[in-house]
Amino acid sequence: MVEPDLYSRRSDLGLAFAPQDYQQGNSFRIIYLHVPAAALAQSCYLLMAIAAVVGLVWKMKVADMVLKCAAPIGASFCFLALFTGAVWGKPTWGTWWVWDARLTSMLILLFLYLGVMALGSAIQDRTTAGRAVAVLVLVGVVNLPIIKYSVEWWNTLHQPATFKLTEKPAMPAEMWMPLLVSAIGIYSFFGHCLLLRTRNEILEREKRTLWVRKLVKGEPTDAV
Repeated sequence: MVEPDLYSRRSDLGLAFAPQDYQQGNSFRIIYLHVPAAALAQSCYLLMAIAAVVGLVWKMKVADMVLKCAAPIGASFCFLALFTGAVWGKPTWGTWWVWDARLTSMLILLFLYLGVMALGSAIQDRTTAGRAVAVLVLVGVVNLPIIKYSVEWWNTLHQPATFKLTEKPAMPAEMWMPLLVSAIGIYSFFGHCLLLRTRNEILEREKRTLWVRKLVKGEPTDAV
């Protein structure tokens, strides 16, 4: 992907210091935000699908809470992936948007996120809302393999995956190491946000219980 004499001079990490691509120049740097955001948007939906199964089969309220709290975060990263992809596509493809298979399936994922959020808000009964949202999430999970393999199934403008478990990365370490750091950072941020939102959701739903009242008042509680 990059000529050796271009990247051998620079080994610093980060958006501003990674070596520029010999074809795309500095415009490729958006990869450090676009790729982790797109991966997280798909991982978040997969997490929601797992939570949906747990909620439907084992009737665990926490699973419904995790599903509800993860949807806005996943939608935000899905939008970020689409936006940064458009910014990247303008200098690369000469247009902000094309009805490419990968782009279209990611747009469908965003609509699924918005649909989950809207459906959950439209139904007043929490139990009924949890079941309806779980079913919708499981129906939409079929879109994930379409996103993953769209560049292989159809002739698309979007480039294939840069990283594969069975192959050596197509880019040098000076470029993929910052990408790995960015991915770890974004996934850590997602985990932190999800835990905070889930904690707040639990406190909101259990606000009438004794342990929450004690917690608010700063009194010792037996709850773990």
